[in-house]
Amino acid sequence: MKMDEVRSIAKWHSIKPDHLTKAELIKTIQIGEGNFDCFATAFDGECDQVGCLWREDCFAAAKEGELS
Repeated sequence: MKMDEVRSIAKWHSIKPDHLTKAELIKTIQIGEGNFDCFATAFDGECDQVGCLWREDCFAAAKEGELS
């Protein structure tokens, strides 16, 4: 997902996206939704959250070592 899309989702949740990395912003959104802030932590390539909006980006970020 592109950063503009992530910012749009953040604004929808009344989260100001200023000065946050993509990973930080996604984790903030996850918390705001009442979920675990687990973005980019699926280091073993496994996750039980199959309906997660961030799933594809999460796996890629975890593989690249992109923690907040």
